[in-house]
Amino acid sequence: MPPNINVHLLPVLFQPKELLGGTAVIIDILRASTTICHALDAGASRVIPCLTVEEARELSTVGSAVRTKLNLDANEQVLLGGERGGVKIEGFDLTNTPTEYTPEKVKDKTVLFTTTNGTKALHHSAQAEEVIIGAFVNLSAVIECLTNQNRPIHLVCAGTNGAISGEDVLFAGAVVAGLLKKKPNIELENDSTRLALDFWRSNSQNEAQFRQAMLDSQGGRNLQKLGLTADIERAGDRDLFDFVPIWNKQSNAITQ
Repeated sequence: MPPNINVHLLPVLFQPKELLGGTAVIIDILRASTTICHALDAGASRVIPCLTVEEARELSTVGSAVRTKLNLDANEQVLLGGERGGVKIEGFDLTNTPTEYTPEKVKDKTVLFTTTNGTKALHHSAQAEEVIIGAFVNLSAVIECLTNQNRPIHLVCAGTNGAISGEDVLFAGAVVAGLLKKKPNIELENDSTRLALDFWRSNSQNEAQFRQAMLDSQGGRNLQKLGLTADIERAGDRDLFDFVPIWNKQSNAITQ
């Protein structure tokens, strides 16, 4: 029997226990999901998602109790990355711009990562059996990964500052469409799944339409105001990577 698929348009719209026994796909297209993929492709040893700026700073401090718990040894090189309100956090090494995460900066290093929306969505989904990271830059790999399993699928849209954001819904719909091609009898569990599928179908007739939908989204409009249109363009590039980042909840580490 094929698995069912659920789209959650915001983390607050589901209880964490609803994900028990399922696979959660964390979707924060602009930009946490996209940036995590770039960091790992560039050779970062792992990305540790932190809920708060304070937690990330504590982990970066040699000798902290939290750092010891996560097996970060005294000599391990760490970088602080992320954003608040879309902009760089004071004292951090990197922002949330995907292309900043180059091999020269992150190879063989641990990235302590905190963002306004994405890392919160990730931790809210911790009761899922498996938690993976999805973005347009690894779209086909995500679809392939989900095709080969029988657990319920939960597509978790991070949203933007508590509001539904079109770019996340667009990706969720793309995943649903891709799964339906491979498993036509897959069950669309909730109305949000159908809404996401319709949104994707109505905004992906051609590349120009897709790109415009990314720009017009809540997240897209916010980034344009900050002069970060290039990040939107990058986040819309499909299948740059052929891997799916997985979150190990015990070590709180995201790796390939």
